[in-house]
Amino acid sequence: MNTLRDHFLLAMPQLEDPHFSGTLTYLCEQNEQGALGLIVNKPLPLSFQELLEQMQLTMSDLRHADAPVYRGGPVHGDRGFVLHTGKAGWKASLPVSEQLSLTTSLDILEALAAGEGPQHFLIALGCAGWEAGQLEQELLDNAWLTCPASEQLLYDIAPEARLAAAAASLGIQLELLSGQAGHA
Repeated sequence: MNTLRDHFLLAMPQLEDPHFSGTLTYLCEQNEQGALGLIVNKPLPLSFQELLEQMQLTMSDLRHADAPVYRGGPVHGDRGFVLHTGKAGWKASLPVSEQLSLTTSLDILEALAAGEGPQHFLIALGCAGWEAGQLEQELLDNAWLTCPASEQLLYDIAPEARLAAAAASLGIQLELLSGQAGHA
């Protein structure tokens, strides 16, 4: 099976689903059972420090206090996901690429709160999930464009500019695309 793991999904302009309209999603896993990703351009009105306070955890190093927390998707909205650089050496980690891992265990949040842990990270509440064949059908229906992911886009570009930057990497301006699709 060809996989789009470590790729971005760019929501096409005609995608009107309120959960995915205008989103850039990083695909962490795709296999015969389905796909899992994180929306990486929709920060919540919540900082990392505020999240820790809600979890009754102490932040001893304020270096990442203002890091935004993202709305990762409509599935498992009560669970945290950390997409980060470095190896998957945490209690519950999935290596996504040679450079990136996805971790869902509390130990990474505790390390970040102490000023330790990965150099680059993105925290999300919830994820995007697709059942077997669902994402493939959505791609056939032209709901998404795809492009290889880049760490620079994830960690160095402001969230509101990420979708346009991913489209520009393909030589495309999304606002100029038609909502009409054709198949030969």
